Amino acid sequence: MTVHLEEYQEFLEQIDPHVRDTLEASYHEAAQVMSPKGLESYLEGAKALCKLGRGTDLVVSYLQEAPAVAKEVGEDVVPESVSAAMKLSSLVSGQVISLIFATLPVAARRLGDAALVSEYLNLLHNLSSRAPRGIRPMLENLEVLLGRLTLGGLRRWANWGADAYKRDFQGQQQYFALESSDAQAVLQQERRGVLLVDQQRRLNFYLRALWNSDFFMRPTSGDFETREGYRPFIDDYVIHLPDAYDAVAGLEGNLVYRAAAAHAAAHLVYHDHQLSPQELTTSQRFFIGLAEDARVEHLAATEFPGLRELWLPFHATDAEDTGSRLIQHAIRAFLDPDFEPEASAIREVVARFEQLMADNPRDLHLAWSVGLALHKRISELATLPTQSDLDGLLPYYRDDNAWLWRFAEESEEAAAVGYKSPDHQVRRTVSLMEMVNTLDVPSAGDDAEEVMILETPFYRDGEEVSINEQEGKKQVSRPYHYPEWDYQIQLHRPDWVTVLERKPAVGDPDFMEAILEQHKGLASHIRYLIDGLQPEGMVRKRRQEEGHDIDLDAAIEAMVDLRMGVSPDSRVNMRLERHTRDLAVLVLLDLSESTNETLAGTDLAVIELTREATALLSWAIDGIGDPFAVHGFHSDGRHDVQYYRFKDFIEPYGDDVKSRLAGMQGELSTRMGGAMRHGASFLRQQPQSKKLLLTVSDGEPADIDERDPQYLRHDTKQAVDELAAEGIHTYNLTLDSQADDYVGRIFGPGGYTVLDHVERLPERLPELFANLTT
Repeated sequence: MTVHLEEYQEFLEQIDPHVRDTLEASYHEAAQVMSPKGLESYLEGAKALCKLGRGTDLVVSYLQEAPAVAKEVGEDVVPESVSAAMKLSSLVSGQVISLIFATLPVAARRLGDAALVSEYLNLLHNLSSRAPRGIRPMLENLEVLLGRLTLGGLRRWANWGADAYKRDFQGQQQYFALESSDAQAVLQQERRGVLLVDQQRRLNFYLRALWNSDFFMRPTSGDFETREGYRPFIDDYVIHLPDAYDAVAGLEGNLVYRAAAAHAAAHLVYHDHQLSPQELTTSQRFFIGLAEDARVEHLAATEFPGLRELWLPFHATDAEDTGSRLIQHAIRAFLDPDFEPEASAIREVVARFEQLMADNPRDLHLAWSVGLALHKRISELATLPTQSDLDGLLPYYRDDNAWLWRFAEESEEAAAVGYKSPDHQVRRTVSLMEMVNTLDVPSAGDDAEEVMILETPFYRDGEEVSINEQEGKKQVSRPYHYPEWDYQIQLHRPDWVTVLERKPAVGDPDFMEAILEQHKGLASHIRYLIDGLQPEGMVRKRRQEEGHDIDLDAAIEAMVDLRMGVSPDSRVNMRLERHTRDLAVLVLLDLSESTNETLAGTDLAVIELTREATALLSWAIDGIGDPFAVHGFHSDGRHDVQYYRFKDFIEPYGDDVKSRLAGMQGELSTRMGGAMRHGASFLRQQPQSKKLLLTVSDGEPADIDERDPQYLRHDTKQAVDELAAEGIHTYNLTLDSQADDYVGRIFGPGGYTVLDHVERLPERLPELFANLTT
């Protein structure tokens, strides 16, 4: 199916033109993570929210955040969130609904499962009638709450506050804002040891390292009313693990997760087919499950002996009643060859198991015969525990073995071990003939499953303009999400800013050469600076404590001192050192609309001076030999920070780079913090020990969707502090003569230069670089 975006754009523009702009910026991201059906639901949801009549802010939040939610937990949650908003519309304000959409990616990322997100939306609906004044402060602190609590813990924490402050509205707001001692006390009480969302990535790597296969894991939450969660279980080749584990028997929660994940993965790797439970009692199924657990763990431990050491600490053998103790001994003996059960009958069953494993370890019916034999022997020796007591005898990390049984007619479709993500839009570079021969739907829309990219222009017969110039859209990258600092709540808003890398326009590379010719005198001065910055190569350093050779002058002076009875200087060695410049530089240009303004008394625009200064600086750094990159940015709201890479570190400063610099243009706004964080991601990849992010701007950080002038200033300062903690030095050259009011608070003392005479930018920028890197 094909989604026609234009139909929805026209409808949304009638509501508010800004909503249409938001849709255009967010739709590209949505197309990469949603199927055509999901895209249609996404757009229909926006249409329904517009008709809700609760303002456009919630529509904008929905359009911006729904793709991130779909990426985390699947597209089915998106229409469900719209339904939840409809139900809440009569209970809370439009601003609260907007905040729910804005924080939904946090909930999706921390909960990690569509079913849990649905339960979270139900929790919000329940709270809206019991503690309506608590929803807003709770959402503002959601990152902190879900960073410490499971969904069940959050529910119990919220219910406690709703009951305790039912009629105390001020106390209710303080509780849900984490400002009261009760809130902190209950939070600490409900806090669990280790959350799956914090361990899942490590577990994926761990299982992949063992079996060279990807396994899909999802969290479950069974502790809404109590702190007890579900046992792990397997369903449709997906491993379901509790959303949190506390320490068990002195073992940290991360080890419990590792043991549980490895055991469940062993079932998927070594399990061939399911068994029929017909004519078996519940206790017989339990013992067959024990034998199957023993079989897959034996195979896994044979292949990876360290797994036995991981699982053994969870096996207890000290139950009080005889029946339970015999079962514990059998479970332990199946795994531990050095353990000897107290009953000879159990030892016989274990010996039979080991013999069958030696003959045919892959025979699933082995578990059937060994399990029934174990059930018969223990029944003869003692009274079997009840079913609930039997389940309690399983080692803590093991699953419920429901995966072993086929209780009804189920699909026998072959399924590969692991998980494949849904097929969404794929971009692929192809040759001309492949594109012509395999082109499927010439009129496909943005929801196409595959996009073919041709690296050279394609012209129709008799036409001088390429198809891409006639009908194509600007190529953009996948979205990059970055946090943003909210100084009012003193917390990061996670994944708040979306950076999209766009292909720069191109100009005439000869124009950049003309700039050097125009500033010939200045270029001579810069050449002088360059010569002073060139690395000196091998340098001989005298009078060293340690070295490769003797410094004769120092040695003679030491001998004279000895003859005179004076204590000699021990620094008599000479060392050769290689002097090199261990520096990587990224120049980040502010390309906002204000750079198009002309300077008073001239016909030059700021963007032209920036281009000239960048040309001279690039020429200078290229002459020194330092690795450097030149990037630029502007923004159209937090959902669309447009980032341009004119020159990357690995590119030579040639005609391709010069043509991009010649085509740079100024437009839109200046959301600096997100652009700096994105630029720093390129600097982190460089091996040099010293890293410099040099920003050139003509004004303070500002954007169309943020009215508080302090907000983006504080975020940019936070970005500067974050990069400094990583060893990335930032420096700002500002062309705003009034910048003294704010730039010092952002970049700190010595971290900026205010250029009062903008026309001197081509001269000052290379000089500034020289001063910063000497």
